[in-house]
Amino acid sequence: MTGIELKTSVENALEEIRPFLQNDGGDIKLLSIENDKLVKVQLLGTCVGCAVNQMTLKSGVEMTIKKHAPQIESVINIEA
Repeated sequence: MTGIELKTSVENALEEIRPFLQNDGGDIKLLSIENDKLVKVQLLGTCVGCAVNQMTLKSGVEMTIKKHAPQIESVINIEA
């Protein structure tokens, strides 16, 4: 998978999970993909500082991204 294909796969994964975040007043933004293994995102809106955002990140976002791009090893949230 090329860098462009990987980015597209990750963006598609975020589009899949975005409606669930938006239902709770939040959103997510892709910041970068490093070494084709690490995805950096930024949780936005009510997701910022939410007590369950680490669970959302791991069980929702990371799982969905790995489904679309299996070579991704981890997803981390970068706070503004």
